[in-house]
Amino acid sequence: MTGADISNVVLVTVDSLRADATAPYDESRHTPVIEELAEEGTVFEHAFATGNWTPFSFPGILASRPVFADSGDIGVEKADTLAETLSGAGLETGGFNAANGFLTSHWGYDDGFDEFEPFVTGSSRFYSQYLAAHPTVEAWLQLAASPFRRFASKLRRDGNDKPFFDASRGLDVERSATGFIDDTDEPFFLWVHYMDTHTPYVPAPRYVREVSDSRLGTHRMLMAHTRTGLGWEVGDRTLQDLRTLYQGGTRQVDASIGRIREALSAAGVADDTAMIVAGDHGEEFQEHGHLAHYPKLYDELIHVPLIVDIPGVDGGRVEEAVGLDDIPPTVCGLLGVDGRDSWVGEDLTPTLLDGETPSGDPIVSVAVRGEEVTTQPIPRSLVEGDLLVSARTTEWTYIRNTESGEEELYYRPTDPTQQENLMGDVDADTNADADATAAIEHLRPIAERHAASLSSEGPTASGDVDEDLERRLSALGYR
Repeated sequence: MTGADISNVVLVTVDSLRADATAPYDESRHTPVIEELAEEGTVFEHAFATGNWTPFSFPGILASRPVFADSGDIGVEKADTLAETLSGAGLETGGFNAANGFLTSHWGYDDGFDEFEPFVTGSSRFYSQYLAAHPTVEAWLQLAASPFRRFASKLRRDGNDKPFFDASRGLDVERSATGFIDDTDEPFFLWVHYMDTHTPYVPAPRYVREVSDSRLGTHRMLMAHTRTGLGWEVGDRTLQDLRTLYQGGTRQVDASIGRIREALSAAGVADDTAMIVAGDHGEEFQEHGHLAHYPKLYDELIHVPLIVDIPGVDGGRVEEAVGLDDIPPTVCGLLGVDGRDSWVGEDLTPTLLDGETPSGDPIVSVAVRGEEVTTQPIPRSLVEGDLLVSARTTEWTYIRNTESGEEELYYRPTDPTQQENLMGDVDADTNADADATAAIEHLRPIAERHAASLSSEGPTASGDVDEDLERRLSALGYR
């Protein structure tokens, strides 16, 4: 199949962005740019991440490989990456990551990019050593400066809606991305990764106001970060405040995506450029007892948005299950470039261009859990904890702890938050639903085969992280 009538692809990934944080998946959300992309493009209703956090999901997103499939490490050093493939086909490639320390050259993510910047090291020693490690301080500075900045904007009549402090490094990414678009005359692949919806959530006050009815809520919401940072109890009010901050961060990303779209139009390449927006994994707000994205495999962490907008092509909504490891072969399919034989994902180009139904095969996701869910350091290799594997269809979620043999089964149409484990009925063989038994028989061997296919090698790269990188990981909670 030939590619679409496009020359360029922009891949936007958003850290910790769950599907129901965006308007295409929950009409009560305020994400107008993403909503417009969805109206013009294709929405995959059941898109699933291949892991519960960035280093477990990104081997699929940028190399269409399961984490640990090629080595005991979390990176892509031994994989054929999407950027390498496209660069080899003659495209210009740019990759800009808003300071997620797991998406750096240390783990091979620069491979194939002509321009690559992870923004792990700050623009000054002070920023690198203090503000980057204490982003909530930046949020308070942004809050304090906000009234003055709004007043100055009104005087200048510039309508500037950008944050004053770049706590998430999203503006750095945006500037680099728009600069890449302006400077590139050849067909290109551009990847940008935002961190605005990753803890700690520190959106600019204007975006908090956009998603909240409370005029005075910003101060209270930032106090919610203080409470969680000090380990105080998280009650219903604090939890709601954290959710609002998270939605403010989502809207902040949404606005930045809009400015990248404007840059494409200004450069005269909007009609030649497909845009893909995806979350790399989700975020928990105590659906299963915790915050953030600790090692679990429930939908709040695995169900993510996946939206593809191709100029001149009518979109729609696709019900079948797809995985984020479908992104590399799909990008290549759109550009008419041959993918790699080693890739495990499905090329969704026939679905996007011709409306063909994707395979709908179960999507496998993994996590590694130490002795306790919240134990630090969070495992970075297979040998650092128990391997959890899930297999999903549009209706069923099966989860297996491969060390203990513990199993879980959920029927999401009637149990969307996965609270009722049906394995007890199946194991007891009393009044077990025939569909549940069939789901187990279908999904269990898929999970078992996946676990058996992973590399048993020990880690090689994760033990020698440099000081700047380790500091940034620590700031994100990855000690």
